[in-house]
Amino acid sequence: MDISNYKDVYVFVEQREGVIQNIALELLGKARDLANALDEKVVAICPGHTIANKAKGLFAYGADRVLCIDDAELGVYTTEPYTQAIAQIVNSYKPGILMIGATTIGRDLGPRLSARLNTGLTADCTQLEIGEDRHLMMTRPAFGGNLMATIVCKEHRPQMSTVRPGVMKPGIKDESRNGEVEMVSIDFDRTKFRVKVIETVKEKKNLVDITEANVLISGGRGIGSEEGFELLQQLAKLLGAEVSASRAAVDSGLSTHERQVGQTGKTVRPDVYIAAGISGAIQHLAGMEESEFIIAINKDKSAPIFQIADLGIVGDAKKIIALLTEKLKKE
Repeated sequence: MDISNYKDVYVFVEQREGVIQNIALELLGKARDLANALDEKVVAICPGHTIANKAKGLFAYGADRVLCIDDAELGVYTTEPYTQAIAQIVNSYKPGILMIGATTIGRDLGPRLSARLNTGLTADCTQLEIGEDRHLMMTRPAFGGNLMATIVCKEHRPQMSTVRPGVMKPGIKDESRNGEVEMVSIDFDRTKFRVKVIETVKEKKNLVDITEANVLISGGRGIGSEEGFELLQQLAKLLGAEVSASRAAVDSGLSTHERQVGQTGKTVRPDVYIAAGISGAIQHLAGMEESEFIIAINKDKSAPIFQIADLGIVGDAKKIIALLTEKLKKE
């Protein structure tokens, strides 16, 4: 492969029901940094149906150009139509870098594209930067989060990576930016379409996504029981916060996986993060260490969580949470 023909940083813009997802804005912000380092352009790939009116909004977040694919086949995500669409874009435009969000959609699309394009894919990256040789340095945790591996795709293009939501910060919105929107038509091979979405049924939830919360109260092994998590819920109600959990608490059945913070859960960066009864294993820290203000409560004064906490309280998490709740009720 002659990699000299490939250039620019491309971002797959994920949309659901016509709404651009936050992960796309986060990736555009990072793409802007990478493109500046390479002196190249940021190109957004925006597939969907009746999505063209959203394309211009991507310039404010760092895109120089938007390739908009507006087709009824792309209204609801299914693997084959999206794979054909993005693969044709790559083969026609030859991007040097392609970034995809590590969402349920991205984790399905990324590997399929990688195989079809005969290039590598580094999944769940936590850091992306340009090396001295102008290759993309893709860093991700390995061996259960105990080691950070930096991977380079030297011989194939595009250099592909998926990035978990919340890991990168969106760029500063600049309404004065503008660029070119190009409508792209895809020549679909519909004989390969094997799946059709008949109906979408949504689960009714009152919970806010923990990645969107401004204040998070996270319970770990030290909370120890359903009663302990009920205490966290009471405090969260007073603070207007959401309750999350460590992997230990999720594995114990005290919380659901969608509430899990950490390497195998979600990455969060709230204004305030309260870690109650969490020791602070590296896998958990990877998911919350970018929080603005971290309050740690643990009876072990040597717990690793205290090394990154802005405020540490040594003591039984359940007792301290109960006292704090009573104090706030009086206030």
